[in-house]
Amino acid sequence: MPACPSLPSLRHWPRALLRVLMPSLCALCGSSCDDVVCDACRAAYAAARPARCAQCANPLHELAGGPGICGTCLRDPPAFDATVAAVDYAIPLDQLVLQLKFGARLVLAPWFARQIRDAVLARPALPLPDLLCPVPLGPGRLVERGFNQALEIARPLAAALGVACHPALAQRTLDTPAQSGVTPGARARNVRDAFAVIDPDLVEGRHVGLVDDVMTSGHTLGELAATFKRFGAARVTNFVFARTPPHL
Repeated sequence: MPACPSLPSLRHWPRALLRVLMPSLCALCGSSCDDVVCDACRAAYAAARPARCAQCANPLHELAGGPGICGTCLRDPPAFDATVAAVDYAIPLDQLVLQLKFGARLVLAPWFARQIRDAVLARPALPLPDLLCPVPLGPGRLVERGFNQALEIARPLAAALGVACHPALAQRTLDTPAQSGVTPGARARNVRDAFAVIDPDLVEGRHVGLVDDVMTSGHTLGELAATFKRFGAARVTNFVFARTPPHL
């Protein structure tokens, strides 16, 4: 007599049947695939590891023999110590960011986290953080959107890296306008004193990892890193899915 399927296997039947009846479609090309982005699109758009500044993740045109730090960071060092970026914020991957942030396509967040993890693995000398903290949204923005995309990325990334995720470690004390709507020259002022650390004891002497979907000018992450440093963080590393090239 054949053995009866176990309860765990029975629980997986609806999900397996759904995959057969409604196969996943690539968010970029629309082809049928097993993931949110197909292997071909990932290989074409997200697999490259161009030379980047180790501190701010902007492109580096010459790395051989250099310090791995761009001239901007050498002249005016930011508060954060390192940045890991999976991809450039450019066509067509920018559309995935918009789908997550403004289309509430939350299934993209774990895929973003996996791309960040792969970028981390490509830098074996980079020390892993003790904990991850998503960049917090202001109360108004959180109510309007219904979720924090940085937190949706941070949770699976923390699991992939084997570190703790602390969603409430930092708080946004000012509901500032979105940086995308602020002129480049005003972005630093827009986020000045915009954050507070809720549990200083958890921060002192620790390596804090900040998680966000996109790093544009770096002012938001810089201000949050400076806040953590004031509360005794020993090191701050940014983990972002996309880095906006400096000319945008």
